[in-house]
Amino acid sequence: MATYFSDASFKFLRGIARHNDRAWFQAHKADYDEHIRAPFQRLLTDLQPILAGVSLHYRAEPKTVGGSLFRIQRDTRFANDKTPYKTWQGARLFHERGRQVEAPSFYVQIQPGNCFIGTGLWHPEPDTLRRVRHFILDNPGSWKAAAHDAKFRRRFDLDDSETLTRMPRGFPDDFEFADDLKRKNFVAYRMIDDATMTGPRLLKTLETDLQGLARFTDYLCASLDLEF
Repeated sequence: MATYFSDASFKFLRGIARHNDRAWFQAHKADYDEHIRAPFQRLLTDLQPILAGVSLHYRAEPKTVGGSLFRIQRDTRFANDKTPYKTWQGARLFHERGRQVEAPSFYVQIQPGNCFIGTGLWHPEPDTLRRVRHFILDNPGSWKAAAHDAKFRRRFDLDDSETLTRMPRGFPDDFEFADDLKRKNFVAYRMIDDATMTGPRLLKTLETDLQGLARFTDYLCASLDLEF
């Protein structure tokens, strides 16, 4: 089985966390290209047939610009943190209509001690959030199957980092999934240990995870009238 990332990948990311400046990055750009970007691009290529088996409407695009890989450079224009680089590398497996409308995405991240795969809507626009909430209210049975199935929840967690303290206006307090309607993000994820990230079973692990996350993603797509 193929491996993608290595100890050198984590070494680079630990280095950029310690020396987050342009001079250090330029001096180690070859390491970034060899140990982060190139293996991630190979991984994205190998994920393409796997992703097609999950949904024909999602894309793993390995091209350097405009593809699945996020830039490692941070957008610091409106941020209090002015460090120029992210200390992780992430890639979005995006919906084919994701350039035109807001859509759930799959996401894979490598970072020492914080590698994971996830799916969903992160910081969605207010109208998107409203549509998802109303869809859950109108379709609670299928939401329970998509987000609260016992097998699903043994493997995946739901992001609880940002929630409302009260029910959003216009929604009943006694709804079965009231806590879900308070969510600001609709994200399911699973942490991946560093050894798996650098080991030979990474691709198979991601295949299992993508298949496991499909129903949750399908539900969010349905809430936004998107094909899955």
